[in-house]
Amino acid sequence: YDDGGLTLLLPYILTTRHMFTDCKLRVFTLANKKDELDRETMNMAALLAKFRIEFSSVVVIPDVTRRASDTSRARLEDMLDKLPEGAITEEEKLANKEKTNRHLRLSELLREHS
Repeated sequence: YDDGGLTLLLPYILTTRHMFTDCKLRVFTLANKKDELDRETMNMAALLAKFRIEFSSVVVIPDVTRRASDTSRARLEDMLDKLPEGAITEEEKLANKEKTNRHLRLSELLREHS
């Protein structure tokens, strides 16, 4: 987690501004293994405490690598169909298959936890 903390620092700075003082900071982090969820939660909470960042909750997400839903995939295909012919080749789609699935899963999880 200790990678410079910019992704944690920006929301924290926003909460120090009058406009955002009543906002709660929820932290989402990804876990590699389901059996390490508690440890991952404690590690993130410890890191936040180390930087004196107040937070309302830490949510550890274990299944980001799972296959995205058919609904998400269909939504993506609908968007891609609206692009001009040849804008994205089949080779590009295949080369970015894992990355695309990860982004689709992250968007599903974001909607689920928002």
